[in-house]
Amino acid sequence: MDIQHFYITGINYKKTDVNIRGKFALNEEQYSSILQKANDNGLENVFVLSTCNRTEIYGVASSSRELKSLLCEEAEGDINVFEEISYTKKGKDAIEHLFSVASGLDSQILGDYEIVGQMKQAVRIAKSNGNIGAFMERLTNTVFESSKAIKNQTDFSGGTVSVAFAAIQFIKYHCTDISNQKILIIGTGKIGRNTCKNLVDYLGTKNITLINRSADKAKELADELQLQFAPYEQLYEKANEADIIVVATNAQQPVLYKNDLKNNDKKILIDLSIPNNIDVALKERPHTIMVNVDDLSKMNDATLQMREREIPKVKSIIGEYMDEFYDWYKMRRNAPFIRAAKKSLSDINVCPWYQTLKPEALQTEAQQEEAVQNAVKKLAVKMREQHSAPGCTYIEALHDFIAHHPEKSEA
Repeated sequence: MDIQHFYITGINYKKTDVNIRGKFALNEEQYSSILQKANDNGLENVFVLSTCNRTEIYGVASSSRELKSLLCEEAEGDINVFEEISYTKKGKDAIEHLFSVASGLDSQILGDYEIVGQMKQAVRIAKSNGNIGAFMERLTNTVFESSKAIKNQTDFSGGTVSVAFAAIQFIKYHCTDISNQKILIIGTGKIGRNTCKNLVDYLGTKNITLINRSADKAKELADELQLQFAPYEQLYEKANEADIIVVATNAQQPVLYKNDLKNNDKKILIDLSIPNNIDVALKERPHTIMVNVDDLSKMNDATLQMREREIPKVKSIIGEYMDEFYDWYKMRRNAPFIRAAKKSLSDINVCPWYQTLKPEALQTEAQQEEAVQNAVKKLAVKMREQHSAPGCTYIEALHDFIAHHPEKSEA
């Protein structure tokens, strides 16, 4: 496989806001459909990463357009719009991008370690569907090893910084007495759960009501943290009663609109969803403070400054693991030639002409095999370290192989 056929194409927070990203965000059903279509098209190295900050498709294909079509056929957004706002990289640039994303270098919140978990899940789903071939498996495994090394050897993910935690800081800044604030959390998936725990741990409040489409899920978390929960049918009633509303659902449209809030009392609205699950028109409501994930991600503190100082270490570790992957790739690319060379040397070793020319050559099968193996190992090392043509490298290996035995007479 030619490494130049490895592409990544996508959009992220750098050039698009949450509304645009929401049109290309994918749910599990859409992702499964993309993977199936990839299989139907003979693409065995493909996976998609869809988070609140990015939607990217990685794959080995004849062109990036092939991957864009796969993604946009399932997304709500139009492929022509995607072409205008997306970025595309291939070959080594695409590989470097993958390492950067997994490390948190490319995250909206620098050093965000949650991204590697999301990537592992995306790859796991693709692999179970038959979309991860030998190339992609080796690449992603090396990427995950790199991410783990960065986590263990640097402070790049140190401290506590995430969108969920930024939401807590935002609430703390705008509320002097949190104990008197009624808080409603809509959505108890991973982000909603983390936000809820942060509210309890960092702000010491339990004046929290949980609502989820699946009531059992909300009740389970409420029981664990000794909070209140309500059925989804009471969403608007509880929203009108609440002082602070946090929405972390996975709906394709808002779950809360301007007309759903009947009074004009002060409210803080925090939308942690992609696409937006709080209607942006609510910003126009009197006495309302409203933020989304993009707003929260701009918050900076000493933790982020510490992470910035770790960037050179992170890039150095990434470089080491990228070199390791390229070594593997070169060996894999050269494998057919090395196998052919090994067979040729083995044939030469037992050739009557060669035995006549080199009567003092090693005679036992074990000695013959050892001579061939040594020559092949040298050949593999030279092909990995040098950029000479395979034919030239083979001639060098043949010379070394013959020179290994003592000469009976001058040629």
